[in-house]
Amino acid sequence: MEPDDTGALVTAAAHGDRAAWTALVDRFGRLVWAVARAHQLERADAEEVYQMTWLRLTEHIDRLKQPERVAAWLATTARNESLMVIRAGGRLTVTSDPWLLDRGTEESSPERALLDAEDAADDARRIRRVWAAFERLPDRCQQLLRLLVTAPRPSYAEIGALLGIPVGSIGPNRARCLDRLRAQVAA
Repeated sequence: MEPDDTGALVTAAAHGDRAAWTALVDRFGRLVWAVARAHQLERADAEEVYQMTWLRLTEHIDRLKQPERVAAWLATTARNESLMVIRAGGRLTVTSDPWLLDRGTEESSPERALLDAEDAADDARRIRRVWAAFERLPDRCQQLLRLLVTAPRPSYAEIGALLGIPVGSIGPNRARCLDRLRAQVAA
């Protein structure tokens, strides 16, 4: 498989393809190990985190919404597993390295920032896709839908007068326009 086929590897592994599993472990094993070791765990604890992270993937692989982002999922899972090992052991790591002292909380971690940035990018793409679909709607649908989301929203009588349509047809027209928009977004 090609280097950019991560999503396909995950899908194949989810369907029991042993070669895909091997490829995933080969591709992302060092990442999982690096995350565990970055938490200053003893070798045995890092090995446990490594194994638990891959176990968690086997438990959740068929539910990943974005299989192509499995690297971020693995990094976050390894981090969470590492933190659980640290909490369970009640460990304190004494260090004079300020970088190690400022690893942030789970809510402000570099991994969380990366995932949030990817989510924001996904949201922006989705919004652009909806707006592009909206602009392909007939002008009449665009006008009606815009009026229906205007704040403060005009009454149906005002909308009917503005668009020159009977009040009783506004709801059915809105439903048809939204169906068209859904079809455009899906296309």
